[in-house]
Amino acid sequence: MLLLIKKRLFQLVLVVWGVGTLTFIMMRSLPGDMAYRIAASRYGQDNVDTAAADLVREELNLDQGWFSSYVSWLMELMQFNLGNSLVSGLPVSEAVAHQLGHSLLLAVFGILLSSLIAVPLGIWSAKKGGAINSALVWLSTCTKALPVFVLGLVLILIFAMEWQLLPVAGFGTWQHLVLPALTLGISLAAVSNRVVHASTLNVLHSPFYQFSRVKGLSEVQTFLRHGVRNMAVPVIAFIGIQLVSVIEGIVMIESLFSWPGVGHGLSHAIFARDIPVIQGCALAMGMLFVVLNSVIDVACYWIDPRGREAQ
Repeated sequence: MLLLIKKRLFQLVLVVWGVGTLTFIMMRSLPGDMAYRIAASRYGQDNVDTAAADLVREELNLDQGWFSSYVSWLMELMQFNLGNSLVSGLPVSEAVAHQLGHSLLLAVFGILLSSLIAVPLGIWSAKKGGAINSALVWLSTCTKALPVFVLGLVLILIFAMEWQLLPVAGFGTWQHLVLPALTLGISLAAVSNRVVHASTLNVLHSPFYQFSRVKGLSEVQTFLRHGVRNMAVPVIAFIGIQLVSVIEGIVMIESLFSWPGVGHGLSHAIFARDIPVIQGCALAMGMLFVVLNSVIDVACYWIDPRGREAQ
């Protein structure tokens, strides 16, 4: 366990440095006048002229060389200082901490809904097979082929516009969480139910499972005692792989539903060319990926005793 934690901490450091450096390089490589974009975000597009852009450039020292700017950013990062927003002037750490809580809430509920959808469907299709399994394969393929924002728009049209059961977008009540989390959950379940299906088939056809039936255990007893735990390990491990889709989906879903998370803040910061906020949001998403993967690893470690014996 300690070795696992040390590996994840080292990976976290590499992710923070790598994501921050790549974000810095890409934002510096974008075309256009950075000072003009920042001034437009501060004062409005109609109130910006060359004089306002020059004032912003002088105030923020945007003429500084890229290497000096990178070294300054790296030194501040080593002191756990993400700097201030170029647009609002507020500390980036406070804004990112606020947004990260909302993104975590959406990610957790999205994964939970995905599990509630994928696990029963995967087990059911593995036991029934035939036409039911073929129908689920077709449905899963069609769902996964849809971009996540298209899936979100379909849910908005049905539940918010047609039936008027849920709000279209925003934040404040539990109803606002339902559509974003359901969009993420359905998108993830489209693939994970097939992993549950394959894992269930492997367990049902395994010698130890067949032997437990020979001993006299009922089908329900056999599945609960010897099936659930063995099929859970590859499913939970796949969730760790699927976290890339979670992070990617959060950016699109938060922008679509105006959910005040890291992805929503990142999209606004990119348009405003607010580099400290962009770097802070990117770092938060990279750290979120590592932390969630660490939770998955710990869960697999405790579920599968063979992993503990190998340590």
